[in-house]
Amino acid sequence: MKVFRLILLILHVGILFLLLGTLLNAYVPPKIFPWFNLLSLGFPFLMISYVVLTFFWIFSWKKRAFVFMLLGLFFLNPVKRWINYSSDPKETADLKIVSFNTRGGIMGVEEINKYLGTLGADVILLQENPGDGFDMKGYEKKNNGGGITVLTKYKIISWKIIEPSSGDSRIPGTQTDIEIRGKIYRFINVYLHPFKFEKEMVKLNGNTDADEEKVKNIVGRLIPTFKKHQDQIAVIRDAVENSPYPVILSGDFNSVPNSYEYYHLSEGLEDAFFTVGKGSATSFHDYKFPIRIDYVFSSKSITPISYKVDRSVDISDHYPVIATFSLQK
Repeated sequence: MKVFRLILLILHVGILFLLLGTLLNAYVPPKIFPWFNLLSLGFPFLMISYVVLTFFWIFSWKKRAFVFMLLGLFFLNPVKRWINYSSDPKETADLKIVSFNTRGGIMGVEEINKYLGTLGADVILLQENPGDGFDMKGYEKKNNGGGITVLTKYKIISWKIIEPSSGDSRIPGTQTDIEIRGKIYRFINVYLHPFKFEKEMVKLNGNTDADEEKVKNIVGRLIPTFKKHQDQIAVIRDAVENSPYPVILSGDFNSVPNSYEYYHLSEGLEDAFFTVGKGSATSFHDYKFPIRIDYVFSSKSITPISYKVDRSVDISDHYPVIATFSLQK
C-alpha cells in the first residue's frame, strides 16, 4: 500500500507542476516555448485528476491533503474561466450582443437568418460569414470579404480591417466604432487562425502506430498555429490599446482559457463569463471533450450583466454566445 501511495503522490506532484505550467502562459510566448500553451488544452483533465487525488488524500486521512488543497487555490480563477456560478447583478442591461462562428453557413443559411432574427441583438459579430443568402433586415452590415462580419442597429462611425502582421495573409479581425445613444464604442471582432482539424484527425482508434502518427500530426499543427496567434494578438492588442473609446472584444479565438491567447487578449479587459457566467462556457461542440474557444471581453467601464452559451440551436459546430451589458457606469 505504501508503494501505491508513493506512486500516487509522485503522480499528484507531477500534475501540480503541469497545472502550474499553464499559468506561465501569461508570461511565456509560444515563439519562445510553445509547450506551456499545449498544456492549456489539457487543463480540464489535469484539474479533474488533481481534485480526485486530493480527495483520495482526504479520505486517507493524510496531512498532505491540506497542502494540495491550499495549492489548489492557485487554480480557482483558471477553473472559473471554464465553469462558473456567479450571482445575478443588480444593474439592468441596455446592450445585447451576439458572437457566433456560423461555419460558413454550411448547416443552413436560412436557419441562421431565422435564429439571429429572433434574438433582437443590438450588435452581432460573426466569424466564418454565412455567405450568399444571408440578410438581416434592420441592421447595418460590414464584411471584410474574408468571413468576419459585424451587424448593428446603431450608426457605424468607422470600420476597418485589423491588418495582419508581416508574412501572414489571414486577417485576424476587424474594428468597428459604433455610436450608441450618443457615445462611441469600439467593437473588435476576432477570428484567430484556425487549426483546421477534422474529427478523424483527432480520433484515436487504439492502433499504437496509427495513434502515435496522429498525435505527431496534431502537435505539428498546433505549435505553428500558436506562433501565428502570437503575431495576430500583437496587432489586435494595438487596436485595443490605441482605442479612444471603450472596447468590446469578442469572437472565435481558436484557443482555450488559460492559454497565451486568452491571457494576452483579455489583458486590461473583463471576461463577461468570468464575471456573470453560469455553468459551462463550452462553446465548440464538434468534439466530445469540453472546449471553450469563443469569448466576450469588455472594458472595465462597461458592466457585464449576463452571459449565455445558447445550446438550444445546432446550426454550426459552435454554439452562439449571447452577452448583455449595462453602459450606464
